[in-house]
Amino acid sequence: MEQGLWKWISSSAVLASMCCLPSVILVMFSLSSVTYAAALSNNLYFSAVRWWLYLASFLFISYGLYRTFKADGICSIDDVKRERKKVINTSLTVFLITLVSYLIFNYVILELVGIAVGLPWEDSAFWN
Repeated sequence: MEQGLWKWISSSAVLASMCCLPSVILVMFSLSSVTYAAALSNNLYFSAVRWWLYLASFLFISYGLYRTFKADGICSIDDVKRERKKVINTSLTVFLITLVSYLIFNYVILELVGIAVGLPWEDSAFWN
């Protein structure tokens, strides 16, 4: 995969995790109390904001794929038909990598860092 595409993948995975990342950063740098950060995470995670973040992440990935295919000379529907296997395989791979990156970053890394800084996420962690 192209180097620029990895930037779009990682950006979209981080963007999808923005419901929990601000709370961890706020507590880590002592910019907020644990109680406020936990409430912020709950408000962001259990509201429509999470779905808007997922949509924005999907748009990031889609735009990254568009730019990659355009750089490879796949600009028209005929080009897409001709390069169908490449387009499908690249797109599925990118979406899968992004999903796995999001799951690892949000539900393992952020979860562990959040617990380490004192956020009350241990009871709701996926390994419990």
